[in-house]
Amino acid sequence: MSSPAIFLDRDGTIIVERNYPSHPDQVELLDAATAGLRALAKHGFPFVVVSNQSGIGRGYFSVDEADAVEARVRELLAGEGVIIAKWYRCPHAPDEDCGCRKPLPGMIHWAVRDLDIDPSRSFVIGDKWSDVELAAAVGAVGILVTTGHGQSDADRARRLGVAVCRNLLEASEEVARQLALNNA
Repeated sequence: MSSPAIFLDRDGTIIVERNYPSHPDQVELLDAATAGLRALAKHGFPFVVVSNQSGIGRGYFSVDEADAVEARVRELLAGEGVIIAKWYRCPHAPDEDCGCRKPLPGMIHWAVRDLDIDPSRSFVIGDKWSDVELAAAVGAVGILVTTGHGQSDADRARRLGVAVCRNLLEASEEVARQLALNNA
């Protein structure tokens, strides 16, 4: 049977939003990110990072530089006992015709194939409206965090019944609440 997953945006959700980070020195974990991820890990769902990285397509940084940033995030998380099962990124600029740029579901389709994931039992947590739309596109539960860019879409999300949380720690509480409701 396919497993649920926790799909996570990277910039503004796990790490401090730096506007196209291109060097490992720019990586800083957000406050409460690791505590939230450790709390989420108790559910036993794999963590899958799905991140738009249009800086590659725009020519702001290379794939190697993006790999170095990702490796630094992975290193910092592992040092806190948090393991990401799989990392996916869309390297395309917004005007390129691709199926992987959020809110399109390409990255989640790859995870479904690679990890035997059931998106309809999964959660998507991110700081942009495109993360909420991605969740809707695959039948997952979307959670907007107000770290990063999330504050700008918080009112809209609340009006539409989307959970809005201050950070990943609060999002972990929302996931636990929703799982308890589904199991009641």
